[in-house]
Amino acid sequence: MKYRYLNLVTGVFVTCLIVSNIIAAKIVSVNGIIMSAAIVIFPISYIFGDILTEVYGYAKARQIIWIGFACNALAVIAMQIGGVLPPAEFWTGQDAYQTILGTTPRLLLASLIAFLAGEFINSFVLAKLKIVTRGRWLWSRTISSTLVGQGFDTIVFTIIAFTGVLGSGEMVNITITEWLLKSAYEALATPFTYAIVNYLKRVEHEDYYDYDTDFNPFKIVDPKGF
Repeated sequence: MKYRYLNLVTGVFVTCLIVSNIIAAKIVSVNGIIMSAAIVIFPISYIFGDILTEVYGYAKARQIIWIGFACNALAVIAMQIGGVLPPAEFWTGQDAYQTILGTTPRLLLASLIAFLAGEFINSFVLAKLKIVTRGRWLWSRTISSTLVGQGFDTIVFTIIAFTGVLGSGEMVNITITEWLLKSAYEALATPFTYAIVNYLKRVEHEDYYDYDTDFNPFKIVDPKGF
């Protein structure tokens, strides 16, 4: 089945992932709360992950999560190669390039693994809750799935990235702060999510329920096609 807006939704989803990895290099302080600048855009990927699962189903969302992972990995590899290429003699931006784009392998690994864990859990929880609630109370399903998915994402990232670097107290503080902020972002965006979901269901003539879906995250090929 051909969809009018699936490619657009996929593009926004992937863009949010790649951009968030780039701007994550900046650490910001808002009213004394320390966080990564990625907080500006990364939660949007969860909003669009919810939209994908709610409208098109888990199998389609799974396929796009893997596409996002592959594109993200490609962008990371390209930036790392760019960093090790010898700079021109007159170019003075090598240190700045490395500071912004030369992320350590450990942080890259943490980011990629956390992304997969969080997105798949988010999509799984949303798909199951849709069946349990018979398609009602979208707000409760998106917020609940985000609480679980973002929780796993943040915990996995913090453990892989900061174990042995930060103390346990600092790690717990970072995890709780990031989790609450990302979840609050999702809650505040609920009207936006409702508007897009309702529009897509109407124009795509799709409102998928995952009654007989195989939830294996590694089954990449969607039987319905892309």
